[in-house]
Amino acid sequence: MTDERFWDVIEAAWAPLGAEVAAARRALTTRDLSADVWEMTEISVIDKGLDAFLGNLGAAARDLPADELIDLDRVCERLLHDIDRADIHEVTDGSDDGFLYARGFIVAMGRDFYTAVAADPRVAVLDADCESMCYFFADQHHERFGTFPDTGSGISRESCTNREGWPD
Repeated sequence: MTDERFWDVIEAAWAPLGAEVAAARRALTTRDLSADVWEMTEISVIDKGLDAFLGNLGAAARDLPADELIDLDRVCERLLHDIDRADIHEVTDGSDDGFLYARGFIVAMGRDFYTAVAADPRVAVLDADCESMCYFFADQHHERFGTFPDTGSGISRESCTNREGWPD
């Protein structure tokens, strides 16, 4: 499983939501970070579309074999782990669980937003979250096959577990 496949699945789940949601995602990703104030319109549009996105993602995952769900979960786990960083937490704030859910939002927003936040944490958004994304493919696996997958990665998606992201 490549990151490419993971991001393709994410983008395919956003695609049916139309031009307004696509424009809001793009605007949030490319907004002027030097501005003191920015409109919350983008967040509002995205929040309204998040449940439909998750529904589309569930429909896409419904017929995937167990090994592909595990692979998607493995990629998601690594992406969440890689942005488990103090500098991103400074922008998103929140408890350990809250920070995990904020990282879930970053992943759910797609590759462009994820890459932008990883490069410049100021792109992240305070109080934006998507708890469902954090274990989405693991939950899909559990619903269909009765077990939670073991990714075998040796890493954790939980907050403050990426040693490189939390220097002493």
